[in-house]
Amino acid sequence: MGTTDWLMILHPALAVVVLYPLVGQVVRLGIQTRQRRIEGAKLPPSVGRDHSDLGRWLSTAAVLVVLVALTVAIATKATAGLAGGAGRGLQLLLVLLGTLVALAALWRVKTPALRLAFSLLTWAGVLALGAQPEVWRLSDNPFSPQFWQSHYWAGAGAIGLMLFFSGARPEITRQARWRALHVTAGTLAAVLLVVLAITGTRDLLEIPLSWQQAHLQACDWGRQVCPPPQAP
Repeated sequence: MGTTDWLMILHPALAVVVLYPLVGQVVRLGIQTRQRRIEGAKLPPSVGRDHSDLGRWLSTAAVLVVLVALTVAIATKATAGLAGGAGRGLQLLLVLLGTLVALAALWRVKTPALRLAFSLLTWAGVLALGAQPEVWRLSDNPFSPQFWQSHYWAGAGAIGLMLFFSGARPEITRQARWRALHVTAGTLAAVLLVVLAITGTRDLLEIPLSWQQAHLQACDWGRQVCPPPQAP
């Protein structure tokens, strides 16, 4: 494996080591919080606060891991020269930095309007970087089956839901209707995380090592036939 190959597995490695353990803890604490509130289970009062705090860290970590993936995807494709030149590279760098600033601001702001604004700005930054041609997406057409099988779009949806949880954190804590919406959105986010685990594993099987790409580009993927390798 070359440097490019190691960079390509950085995103799934961070997801396995950091994200999914956090997901398990957040889900467990969420179930305990609901049991304590609705069923009167004898659980420590701190489970709700722990669920909220860990959920915030999960949202932040998820955004950072996705930004790593998008940066690697763009940077590795641009090793031979970025399409659009230095001007486009500077624009993409500013979008990346702006997204990080918006994510940091989301931790600091208190008013609902600012929390909503920085949640949307963070998500918009992720989507803007993900829309670049260097980022692999099965389809951008929501009416095609490939769109719903896309690892990228499942991730974009999950990030949007997690940023919603972070932005609406005080309302979810205080108001029953927001908690009901949080449960529904959290269930959808859990489904998307399962989809991400499946599609991410699938995509790892489909991504060749850097030294294999030249040969695989000559394959006929429709017929599933590749030319015989040339003798060294």
